[in-house]
Amino acid sequence: MSDSHNTSASAKGSGNESALQGFWKGLKSEFHKIVWPGREALIKQSAAVVVVSVIVGAIIAIIDRGVLYGIDFLLK
Repeated sequence: MSDSHNTSASAKGSGNESALQGFWKGLKSEFHKIVWPGREALIKQSAAVVVVSVIVGAIIAIIDRGVLYGIDFLLK
């Protein structure tokens, strides 16, 4: 009984290994499809992210101060 158990376990192992190899081959082929932005596009997009982050942060800070003022006004 242990012999049949070992053969089925080894068959499962080889199936998992081939599936794992297929996964890594697929992953490698997908990485080859990636198109990285050029230096100029990267700088422009990074600057846009920083500017938008600062603007959103300022809006959140203004709303926070307004809500805090409103709560303080109501509680006094």
